[in-house]
Amino acid sequence: MVTTLAINDQLTPINLLMPPLTADTRMGEMMQLYPGARRALFAKYHIGGCSSCGFNDEETLAGLCERNENIPVDEFITHIQQSAANDAKLQISPQDLIKLREQHANVALLDVRSREEHEAVAIPGSRLMTQDVTQEIFNSTSKDTPLILYDHTGDRALDAAAYFIGHGFTETKCLAGGIDAYSVEIDPSLPRYQVEFAD
Repeated sequence: MVTTLAINDQLTPINLLMPPLTADTRMGEMMQLYPGARRALFAKYHIGGCSSCGFNDEETLAGLCERNENIPVDEFITHIQQSAANDAKLQISPQDLIKLREQHANVALLDVRSREEHEAVAIPGSRLMTQDVTQEIFNSTSKDTPLILYDHTGDRALDAAAYFIGHGFTETKCLAGGIDAYSVEIDPSLPRYQVEFAD
């Protein structure tokens, strides 16, 4: 089965729209091309969630598939590309976020970063997504209210979006590129930063 995506009313096979992957692609390269791949692999194949089912950056797709019950490489690649296409459908650009907020006064903008990151810099009008805020949304927010979640660079908010969508909040989206893209494209007064981890 070939999955297609409508672009300008023309159906285009998804694999023609995505960065190419082959059996010889290394996992590190795949993770750069498809940032949501770890989530997709764990969800379908239970790969990459812990040390016993992990992989290293130099391992090839073929090698990973072989040592995980001989998953067909074509199936594996199709799953990664379809997951990336699904992730893209859940995202909203910074420009479209501005338009949405102009059209809907009730947009809930939730920051899924750490409290320290939120206190250092946040998109005006956003709330830090805490357990209390999440419960408040579940208890008192209409399921068709636009919920926009953001993180630093756009990769972690997808998990939180899936959580809300799974609870019936059908208008949930993630900010593509996170607060970093918002700062670059919309509000340069918001300071950009990098998260550094201690060794």
